[in-house]
Amino acid sequence: MKKIALLFLAVLVAGVLAACGEGKSEEGSGGTGSSDKLVIQVGTSPTYPPFESDVNGELVGFDIGLIKKIAEAEGFEVEFSTMQFDGLVPALIAGQIDVVVGAITITDKRLENVAFSNAYYKSGLSILAKPNSGITGFDDLQGKLVGIQKGTSSYNYLIANGVEDRNIKQYADISTTYSSLDTGGIDAVLYDNPSNINYITTQTTDAEIVGDILAGEYYGIAVNKKKPELVEKINAGLAKLQENGEYEKLFDEYLNGEKNGLIEGVAKPEDVVIKVQ
Repeated sequence: MKKIALLFLAVLVAGVLAACGEGKSEEGSGGTGSSDKLVIQVGTSPTYPPFESDVNGELVGFDIGLIKKIAEAEGFEVEFSTMQFDGLVPALIAGQIDVVVGAITITDKRLENVAFSNAYYKSGLSILAKPNSGITGFDDLQGKLVGIQKGTSSYNYLIANGVEDRNIKQYADISTTYSSLDTGGIDAVLYDNPSNINYITTQTTDAEIVGDILAGEYYGIAVNKKKPELVEKINAGLAKLQENGEYEKLFDEYLNGEKNGLIEGVAKPEDVVIKVQ
């Protein structure tokens, strides 16, 4: 009888401990709290206002606002990692991050290695030059020293259109490229038109945009190819923002209401991809 009583007591204690353990596990996992949410690692290079920049230690810009709103719409969370622009796609391929937001042009070369969301912005390249430089359009760049940000499609466009590599000077970030133009280190800058507009309207410079807008390009959110379900989530979130008006509000908040790049409906990456050399 004593053995039976002791056995019953042991079973009872084990049951109580198991119940306590289960309760602690639920509390530790957050239950229905935020820790249960999917957390996405987002890579960006905060050197491209108004799409992404670092203001007093805080990431801000069109792309930052967009991915945050998509995350909110789809019920996941984001954690940001910052790095040089030309390191973003390699980090994505290596699995160090899950997605990249950074005004990433959808190109055939990139599609070989990463997946893309539907396009969220239509952009193009423009030329920035100093007054009296003699540069009034793309043809005038021949024989000139043209500055670009390393790893961007500006390089591919220049090479594809006859500018020699020795006449292209690459910089780690666009702010240094602009500074070099203002100090006479280069003759012109070829870069995304929204950034060029932002530079000449927010900084003290006499540089100006010359010639036509070149090479229509589309920006997408790059995603690790091993995560097709994440592409679906991002596309679903983008569609919701387009429908409820939050997407268009980003143009007012970050682009001063300039909506030439706004995309209505779905622009699939395979339909807007551009070929690069």
